Amino acid sequence: MPLKIAMLGAGSIGFTRRLMQDLLAVPEFADTTFAFMDIDPMNLDMVTQLCERDIQANNLPARIISTLDRREALRDCDYVICMIRQGRLEAFQLDIDIPLKYGVDQCVGDTICAGGIMYAQRTIPELLGICKDIREVAKPDPLFINYSNPMAMNTWACNKHGGVPTIGLCHGVQGGHWQITSCVEMWAKRQGFIPPDYKMHRREVDVIAAGINHQTWFIKVWWKGHDMIPLLPDLFAEHPEYQHTEKVRVDILRRFGYYSTESNGHLSEYVPWYRKRPDEINRWIDLSSWINGETGGYLRVCLEGRRWFETDFPRWLAETPPEIKPGNRSEEHGSFIIEALETGRTYRGHFNVINQGHITNLPDGCTVEIPGYVDRTGIHLPVVGNLPLACAATCSASVHVQEMSVEAGVHGDVNLLKLAMLHDPLVGAVCDPEEAWQMTDEMLVAQSQWLPQYATEIPKAKARLEEAERKGTRVKTRAYQGAARLHVKTVDEMTRQAAEARANAAAADKGKMTKVGEL
Repeated sequence: MPLKIAMLGAGSIGFTRRLMQDLLAVPEFADTTFAFMDIDPMNLDMVTQLCERDIQANNLPARIISTLDRREALRDCDYVICMIRQGRLEAFQLDIDIPLKYGVDQCVGDTICAGGIMYAQRTIPELLGICKDIREVAKPDPLFINYSNPMAMNTWACNKHGGVPTIGLCHGVQGGHWQITSCVEMWAKRQGFIPPDYKMHRREVDVIAAGINHQTWFIKVWWKGHDMIPLLPDLFAEHPEYQHTEKVRVDILRRFGYYSTESNGHLSEYVPWYRKRPDEINRWIDLSSWINGETGGYLRVCLEGRRWFETDFPRWLAETPPEIKPGNRSEEHGSFIIEALETGRTYRGHFNVINQGHITNLPDGCTVEIPGYVDRTGIHLPVVGNLPLACAATCSASVHVQEMSVEAGVHGDVNLLKLAMLHDPLVGAVCDPEEAWQMTDEMLVAQSQWLPQYATEIPKAKARLEEAERKGTRVKTRAYQGAARLHVKTVDEMTRQAAEARANAAAADKGKMTKVGEL
């Protein structure tokens, strides 16, 4: 029988169109029914028009159901793919701007730190509602594939409290794998092992990465019998690009001995060392790309991408549709997992799953990112064992913040939420306890429309802020734009750089994702 795949948050142009094309590149899936669902009718309509045109241009029998009704999208579906951004860019702006008043300078703010913690508070109730609908109207035991951040907390909440088997997918491992491959290639050419013009594919370099999402560590790297782990600190420090763009990652690699999967900007806000003093932040980041550490960089490119897509949509419809074929699939795991489960063609990747003794020095029950393989019999996960101690210590600090955030988000527990904020590595490095308490109250009040579990607590938070104002005991905040914040371009400004704007709007990964067929 043809598959029905529900795609929630389908107004996300980058992910929706990319994942649909990936799935339709599998011959067995040519007649799939896609149920696109979003709460924004305009975005949903634009994405649906583009995707329907892509299907027709490739003469495929697939069809799209476009709906604002979540239960209709989920009814009798085989798989659910979630890409929602609860609160959309309006809430995301608050995740960045309010912490800046307290000196918390984030590049992304969607994993932990102040922004990621609040993002979880908004998203978890919505995901639990989705899980309830899946249990009631979908086919029995459909796999819930989550792309929404904060990845670890969302996946944790769905598996523990949602009653639906959930796997979290991210492309951070692939991105880091390509960087390691570039370093190995540089070294192999220098040693005379490969010709000077040889272009190495990441499939030639064997890796094992393990940890938690966005703090996953390459603990094994092999190329043709060579253990590359001891060589990586020098190779990254000498790399003509990465020595400038990945200063945080290279510094941690030098000290820990292991390379992190995540970008310079992401990693810098998960640890307490690189963004706590404004006058030192620019020492550790690079502004050639937002992902290297720009203040609010991800928010900026999302705002610009959305503005440009809405403005440029007629041109998108008029352009030549992409050819849907296996060689044009992206490196996103989702289509390969579904292909493996349905056809038995084995796929190996790195997935976010619940720790059940897989990483032995991280707590059972937390969400870990580890290697696994998929075939017709299911998703199979090995025991990784212990992480190196420094890697485990860094992950452990975040895991406990995540656990408090998940339980706060499920139960509407303000005190636990504030404790999560206080224990966050970067917030704790910048804020004293009262600043963390007040910042949390301010974010609760500002985001009240997306926080139903805090309905009885938000008026109390507002009253606390007002009372402190009356008594003169309110913590002083400042008008701070961050150490490295760039201007959000207008449509007119983007028009002068149209090719770059189009690429930004179309990207599933706003960082650096590469198609399989390009390398």
